[in-house]
Amino acid sequence: MQEDWIAMIDMIDLEKTFGGIKAVNKVSLQIREKEVFGLIGTNGAGKSTLLRIIAGVLRPDAGTALVDRELVYDNPGIKERMFFIADEPYFFANATGEDMKNYYSSVYTTFDRGRFDRLMKDFGLEPLRRIANYSKGMKKQLAVICGISAGTKYLFCDETFDGLDPVMRQGVKSIFAADMSERGLTPVIASHNLRELEDICDHVGLLHQGGVLLSEDMEAMKLGIQKVQCVFRSDQDAAAALEGIEVMNHETRGRLHTITARGTRSEIQGHFQGVELTFFEVLPLTLEEVFISETEVVGYDVKKFILS
Repeated sequence: MQEDWIAMIDMIDLEKTFGGIKAVNKVSLQIREKEVFGLIGTNGAGKSTLLRIIAGVLRPDAGTALVDRELVYDNPGIKERMFFIADEPYFFANATGEDMKNYYSSVYTTFDRGRFDRLMKDFGLEPLRRIANYSKGMKKQLAVICGISAGTKYLFCDETFDGLDPVMRQGVKSIFAADMSERGLTPVIASHNLRELEDICDHVGLLHQGGVLLSEDMEAMKLGIQKVQCVFRSDQDAAAALEGIEVMNHETRGRLHTITARGTRSEIQGHFQGVELTFFEVLPLTLEEVFISETEVVGYDVKKFILS
């Protein structure tokens, strides 16, 4: 752990098995408060199970889940500080939005009824309409409205953006950002879509087959890997430029070289200054490209199981 921060959500060697299949396999992760943590992985990677464990919905078979340094399961005091939005939100039979507002008001002392009403109006949802008649996207919107209105410190979101149109997705992200700034909200968002989380996450963990494949700060990842496109005058110049740098991926198309290398922008540029170049450009990396580069280094073909 870094010296300058304390993990407010701490997962230590968590394990959970269903019917002989290990859904979570010795997962250890730390999540800082007031940051957006993204859990990435395909269906079956263990994201939903892990969220349910740290939300106190499931008891782990082994390991420890701590929130604010307290055990989560069977801890009502800690659960008052968190709201869990499932992939398929549950609502009472024949309930309306107004019914769910009344219910969550009785569960969370921090529930803001006025904000619920404002958000329902902003999202264009009818509070007295039966939720059973809502579309999938409208149900997702209602679940988010309930979660935000609860006013909890932690918000756990399982595929929350799935089913929302682009305008609604951006609106939800803006609400998260505002609440993080104004009241210290800490969202933990599980998704199979790297591109969906790229513009909102501070830290990303990649799950695969129940285990943690990678867990890194977004800025550190992007600052530490560079993507270069260039055309060398000769093969000798190419060899000289690449000598002494850690090349993670190198592709050629005709004379055009596309090189992904580990190092800062200035470090990588310095390696190319002493050779003759017909063309040289440092390109921005997407989160997907960073993950592909990092995981290929440790022997995984991440392209096979990242959905985008």
